[in-house]
Amino acid sequence: MTDHIEITRPEAHPGVLVLRFNRPDKKNAITQAMYEKLTAGLLEGEQDDTIRAIVFLGTEGCFSAGNDMADFLGFAMAGAVGEPAAFGLLKALTEVTKPLVSGVDGLAIGIGTTLHMHCDLTVASDRSLFKTPFVDLALVPEAASSLIAPRVMGHQRAFAMLAASEGFSAEQAREAGLIWKVVSPDQVETETLKIASQLASKPPAAMKIARALVKGSADEVRTRMQEELVHFVAQLKSAEARAAFEAFMKGRG
Repeated sequence: MTDHIEITRPEAHPGVLVLRFNRPDKKNAITQAMYEKLTAGLLEGEQDDTIRAIVFLGTEGCFSAGNDMADFLGFAMAGAVGEPAAFGLLKALTEVTKPLVSGVDGLAIGIGTTLHMHCDLTVASDRSLFKTPFVDLALVPEAASSLIAPRVMGHQRAFAMLAASEGFSAEQAREAGLIWKVVSPDQVETETLKIASQLASKPPAAMKIARALVKGSADEVRTRMQEELVHFVAQLKSAEARAAFEAFMKGRG
């Protein structure tokens, strides 16, 4: 359901567009329809001159549990071809030139973690958990995380997150450079929107140039995303992935 993604322009925060995961009963697990709406919202914010900062938020206690596993299991069992729905969002993230701000409270799993590697400032509650169980599911890193994370965290912490599937607390994520600030759960949304408003109030041309200089080449990121995608799709259709997904679904049952 596309209403599982809310797109709003808070009156109290002019120039800010908010994209919110709103599927709390499923821990904000992301379906194909949700990816499509997220991508459309992100590009809408990029193309609208009145929008100067874009915010990602979840719900109380959960940013996102990552991809909807039922969707992934269906893809794997059907032997589907083509790009997973998430890839449209990932490509859109590389096209955005405006500041991206995110606020996390609670679970941030899979793409619920790697999304923040494309954000400029992230606020997280002290009860947040960042975890990427790609290899546990017989998959590989995505979202150019295999390029970005080692640069941000260094090899060992990036390996611990992306290959060993170690969970990071909010404070560990801050120390690793994945996020900017740790606050109490009740402060996450307020602080995130405050930061976005501050960014939206700055001269937009100068902000665009400064952000581009700090982030570096988007082409390099896109190239790594494409490399990851080849391996990701191959693994997604593999026997070991089907076995891992089935075990996961049985465990949930």
